[in-house]
Amino acid sequence: MLTLDDLEQTVKPLPRRHFLTQLGAMMATIALPQLAFANEPGKKAARRIVSVGGGLTEIIYALGAEKELVGVDTTSLYPQAATKLPSVGYARALSSEGILALSPTLVLASEDAGPPTVLRQIGTAGVPVTVLSANDRFEGVVERIQRVGALIDRGAQASQLENQLKQDWQRARAPIIARKTPAPRVLFILSHSPGQVMVGGKGSSADAMIAYVGARNAIEGFEGFKPLTPEAVIAAQPDIILLTEQGMSVVGGVDGVLKLPGLAQTAAGQKRRVVALEAMFMLGFGPRLPQAVSALDQVLTKAMQA
Repeated sequence: MLTLDDLEQTVKPLPRRHFLTQLGAMMATIALPQLAFANEPGKKAARRIVSVGGGLTEIIYALGAEKELVGVDTTSLYPQAATKLPSVGYARALSSEGILALSPTLVLASEDAGPPTVLRQIGTAGVPVTVLSANDRFEGVVERIQRVGALIDRGAQASQLENQLKQDWQRARAPIIARKTPAPRVLFILSHSPGQVMVGGKGSSADAMIAYVGARNAIEGFEGFKPLTPEAVIAAQPDIILLTEQGMSVVGGVDGVLKLPGLAQTAAGQKRRVVALEAMFMLGFGPRLPQAVSALDQVLTKAMQA
């Protein structure tokens, strides 16, 4: 794929303004056939969506609009079919060239997508970009379903999905709310690499999931994600250590987790109460949230019984 730099090399030694004039003419020529088709009477150009955020991609599939997807980011792992679509890369390190090469008519992005300059470049190129609030809570999932449904003309499907989601949510939460057993203290560890280990504090997506299953976040002294320290771990004294499956793999399984600072000195470490779930399933906050809550509740309950 030619980049702007590649194209500029072909017109040197023309001044920069001449290059931009030629480039504008070239792009207009390329766009003419597509524009003519869009304006042809009785014809409606097909919507072409790029989705940046695994949860958003799941919503698009759940609304039956998957045929309109032309690209996704690397967190779009579910359903399996999404992994076969062209990738625009990591959500936080997007390239305007990579996205525009897919000729999208709409870009839907999660709040953490970026860099912001790239999103502005895409909008400046004439492609609508909608950034949806993260709000990693059940209410946030409902809101995103409604917004996406409105944006892609799937309002009726969004209402059906919302109703089903609320029913599933009540079924998932009912046994948790009714339970009388003491709430275990859970320490969530996020690991991208052996040298980058973070713990989830208040207000994090992990904190929300821990609360939804009736457990307590062992970390109470800060918000968001912060580096793991031996002092914080020992003070937290978790009953269970929770990771994503990807993070567990990065640090070398349960044995690798227990080698992290301070964990071997905790009750969870001594009893090897270390559990994990797939990252996007547990923390994606998409339509599968009720199923994720039920699955997390089961693995934590089983760990406490060990």
